[in-house]
Amino acid sequence: MVTILDQPEKVKKIDESDMLSHLMKTPDYCQDAINRAKQVKLEKVKPKNIVIAGMGGSAIGGEILQDWLRDELPIPIDVCKDYTLPAYANKDTLFFANSYSGNTEETLSAFLEAIRRKCMAITITSGGHLLSFSKELQVPNLTIPSQLPPRVAIPYLFFPLPVLMEQMGLLSSIEKELQETIQVLKKVGEKNSPEIPIEANPAKKLALELLETIPVIYGFRQYQSVAHRLKTQFNENSKVPSKHDVFPELNHNETVGWEAPEALTKNYSIILIRDLDEPPEIRHRIETTKSLVFNKARKVLEIHAKGEGKLAKMFSVLCIGDFTSVYLAILQGVDPTPVKIIDEVKRALGKKFSMVEKLKAELTTLR
Repeated sequence: MVTILDQPEKVKKIDESDMLSHLMKTPDYCQDAINRAKQVKLEKVKPKNIVIAGMGGSAIGGEILQDWLRDELPIPIDVCKDYTLPAYANKDTLFFANSYSGNTEETLSAFLEAIRRKCMAITITSGGHLLSFSKELQVPNLTIPSQLPPRVAIPYLFFPLPVLMEQMGLLSSIEKELQETIQVLKKVGEKNSPEIPIEANPAKKLALELLETIPVIYGFRQYQSVAHRLKTQFNENSKVPSKHDVFPELNHNETVGWEAPEALTKNYSIILIRDLDEPPEIRHRIETTKSLVFNKARKVLEIHAKGEGKLAKMFSVLCIGDFTSVYLAILQGVDPTPVKIIDEVKRALGKKFSMVEKLKAELTTLR
């Protein structure tokens, strides 16, 4: 079967901003992020909780960390996607402000609130106001490369988190798992690269299956954040509506929605995130729901995690999802990189009220 996906020159014309090139460099970005984080010197701390503030692609890193360490870290991790912090955040809170651009007003607001509450604060950004605020307030900062689409920067917004936490004495012996993740990303990237034809390319096959449908991604446990990331990649790269949910919670509400008429349900394709090491109770739920409920969808597809460690498996699914979302964009003749509507919304919001100017004024009270 020959489609545009196997015609490199046509692919390049559509992918004008070269998103596929960024995807192929993801393992290199991961290693660079680790190396940069190791250069930041931090003291040992004993927080009672961790809060990671961020929005969009800058928040996903925190969500992945939360899922990855769910069964290992004895203190809670919360991801703050708002202007304000949870009431418990105080001097015993380790606070990370993640903003790729450094100008995300919600994260800037949360950051200044963290300073007021005397949280142990660290910032990760490529520049902008967050970098200047950090310097002015003498808050430790990791500066990451600029000029990337924020959603491509996930290596720089995730990998520094565990590396910095290890420096602070909160994690240990993570290097092996981080390096396995990079090696798995290399293998998955090579298998799904633009040069690999459709018949041998899982991401291209998946994109063809999803064409003209709305992707619905279902994960479980550590794959909750992964399902969310795939959903947002279909939104931003493919420019299509998408949604996600998680087992077992979806069996208590979501499944009833599939009783809708087939004229509606046939517009959706389901993607199930699968793992050879699925707990038996989860596997039973997935298989039972698949046979009883999901037959009303247009298609039921699966992405199988690769690797041995939990983190490698999570990122292997992320990688396949990234490639699939870009190939789906190309099938529709859409450049995956621009996100014009997001830029328009930001401009419209800024015309009525400048939150950043308000925050700059507040900064003077914290010096």
